[in-house]
Amino acid sequence: MNKTPINLITGFLGVGKTTALRHLLSNRPAGERWAVIVNEFGEIGIDGAVLDDGELPVAEIAGGCLCCAAGPQLTVTVAKLIRRHRPDRLLIEASGLAHAAGVIDEMREKPLADGVEVAATLTLVDPRQFVDPDYARNPLYRDQVAVADVLIATKCDLADAVTLARFAEQAGALFPAKALVAQVANGAADPAWLAMPAAPRPRYRPAVPRGEAGGWVSAGWSFDADRDFNGERLTEFFDSLSARVPGLVRAKGVFRVLGSWVWLNWSAGQWGASQVAWRRDSRFELIAPAIDEAAIEAALAECLDTEAHP
Repeated sequence: MNKTPINLITGFLGVGKTTALRHLLSNRPAGERWAVIVNEFGEIGIDGAVLDDGELPVAEIAGGCLCCAAGPQLTVTVAKLIRRHRPDRLLIEASGLAHAAGVIDEMREKPLADGVEVAATLTLVDPRQFVDPDYARNPLYRDQVAVADVLIATKCDLADAVTLARFAEQAGALFPAKALVAQVANGAADPAWLAMPAAPRPRYRPAVPRGEAGGWVSAGWSFDADRDFNGERLTEFFDSLSARVPGLVRAKGVFRVLGSWVWLNWSAGQWGASQVAWRRDSRFELIAPAIDEAAIEAALAECLDTEAHP
């Protein structure tokens, strides 16, 4: 029986996993069938909407880490995707708060192990965070780095030469050594990296308490597909997010603007926009230490284009 290779793509909040996954998917080998599972911390899935092009099989597991609250869904979701679509490769984008080692352990246990092969784990890191001792002390962060077969520094265009040199030095000194350490800009991960060898040995990782989410909470909203948002008001809203939500960690959404659909993605005080094929609804999600949901909902309502839909 041929087993389906599964690659876990992990990394901390806002590091660019979805951008890298979009690049991998758009550059996959001709003729190969791939499928994707997206796991998100919040109840409103954004990344699945971004990746959905109407053809690629995409499944979402929202509302918790794969090996914790959402864990029981993993086996069922994997089995359904393989049975229905028979992909040549299955990619799992884990939540930025996922216990990466626990997800890998889950896939190596029966019944999943009977039908899948754990392929290389790709861990994405922001080099500015990687060299920061505060991140190095975070058990979740260390777990994600420890399980990596391929360690990829993203957002290298935002880091200075000194930071990149420190990243290369520290990443090169990791034990066990990684199969590959790479630096990319704009999420340009190479699909060939998915075929790098996966470490068969026990993985060195810190103990991470189940349910540990760093003290953060999430909140999400969705809007009917026929509701347009005003682009200028959305821009002002995203520009003001840091002030509206103290301690904001992550914000992202898919919105209909003037009949087209855009993905707005906030991380580390910066945000950007790109077009997506999603058409089902507009949706928005925040992750922060605390969220005034009523205030955010009112602000989102003010961004609706009332002239297009009175």
